[in-house]
Amino acid sequence: MNHLIVYAHPSEGSFNHAILETAVEGLQKKGHNVVVRDLYAIGFQPAVSSSEIIGGLGEDILQEQEHLKWADVITFIYPIWWTGMPAIMKGYIDRVFSYGFAYKYVNGVQMGLLKGKKVVILNTQGKSHAEYAASGMDQALRLTSDKGIFEYCGFEILYHIFFESVPGSKEATRTAWLQQIAEMASKA
Repeated sequence: MNHLIVYAHPSEGSFNHAILETAVEGLQKKGHNVVVRDLYAIGFQPAVSSSEIIGGLGEDILQEQEHLKWADVITFIYPIWWTGMPAIMKGYIDRVFSYGFAYKYVNGVQMGLLKGKKVVILNTQGKSHAEYAASGMDQALRLTSDKGIFEYCGFEILYHIFFESVPGSKEATRTAWLQQIAEMASKA
């Protein structure tokens, strides 16, 4: 299978980067084709420009769309910052999941155009699951990303995993989380 990983974290020393490395290694061991789009490394520009709205998509966006067309499974790896995705990831979605590519309207009815593609979402967060649940933020995060973006565009969500309280987590906990990622990759 063809696996695209869209990754957004600026630090190679982050736990997000360990998740990325573990996922790539596990998928490649199973013989899958893997392409990683590290948004910080490629210098992805997240802001939509007025010329892009008026004049059409730039070559950079067309290239990202080709990666999405190629992929059977797309994995998004990013931290939760300010109860949402980093700006660079949101900008990727704003620009790459464009009208006519990721969705369209037919007679006023929205249609997701990325049907048949599967998605995995792996998030790290600073707070505990209990803290997010107490405020309802856990459900809000799932609603805005899962329903509002990925299902809206037609993706089937295989997994959406939140790794909690990462900054204060113990080494044994992180090792167990990475083992979970490795096991998921081996089943892909």
